[in-house]
Amino acid sequence: MIYNFRLVSDEVENFKREIQIDADATFLDLRNAICDCTGYDKSQMSSFFLCDEGWERDKEITLEDMGSDSSEDVYLMEDTPLSDLIEDEGQRLVWVFDYLTDRSFFIEMKNFITGKTLKDPLCTVSMGEAPQQSVDMDEFDAKIDAKAARVAADSDMDDDFYGSTEFNEDEFDAAGFDEMTFDE
Repeated sequence: MIYNFRLVSDEVENFKREIQIDADATFLDLRNAICDCTGYDKSQMSSFFLCDEGWERDKEITLEDMGSDSSEDVYLMEDTPLSDLIEDEGQRLVWVFDYLTDRSFFIEMKNFITGKTLKDPLCTVSMGEAPQQSVDMDEFDAKIDAKAARVAADSDMDDDFYGSTEFNEDEFDAAGFDEMTFDE
C-alpha cells in the first residue's frame, strides 16, 4: 500500500509538498524524504506527533530515545513502520523540525493506494520555498518581543497571548492544488 502525505507550513503561505511512500516504510524514511524535498539537514533532531482532528499532539515518534519515563511507550523513527500508527485517510501529524522554537510542518495522510508498493519515497508535488530549518535566536526573540508589544497594545487580547495555535484548514484544500503536480 502507498500513503500520500500532504505537508504545509504555517510560516510560508505557498509552501506545499506531497510525498508518496510505502506503508511499510518507517517514520525515519518519511523524515528523510521530507528532508530531501526541503533541503533540510538530516542530522538535526526532530519528532513526529500523531494528532487528533484539532491538531492536538498525542503519540511522539522520536529520532532518538531521550530517556523518557519507562511507563511511556517510546516510538523510534527507525523502528516504527508507518503502517503501525497510520491506519486511516485524514490522519494528522506534526513534524517538529526545530526543537528550540517548536517550528513544524502540518501533515495529513490524504489517501492511500492499495495493491501497489513503492521502493523509494517520491515527492509528487513541490510548491514554494521551505522555511529555513533553523532561525537566528536573536531574530526569533526580536519577533517574539515585537508580537508581545503589539498584543499588549491591543486591548482585546489577554496580556499572556503570544501567538496563534490554530491552523488554517484551507491550506490542505486550496483550490486547484489537488490538480497540480510538480516532479522534483
